[in-house]
Amino acid sequence: MDIQSSKIELVKIILNIENDKFIEKITEFIQKEKVNFWDELSVAEQEEIEKGIKELNKGKRVDFNDFLKKIS
Repeated sequence: MDIQSSKIELVKIILNIENDKFIEKITEFIQKEKVNFWDELSVAEQEEIEKGIKELNKGKRVDFNDFLKKIS
């Protein structure tokens, strides 16, 4: 069975469940399994983003139009 067929079968099963507690558990499980994009970044990428946020918080900004002039 391919992944799409498996998903459809799973949805059918879930639609027939009447137990609220069980549905809550399934929902919690799915939420926990979602991938956090931050964890997918390399340490270097995370550090660069954090550096950029710190600079923005300190007021170090570049106007978008100035940025476009610099790169063109």
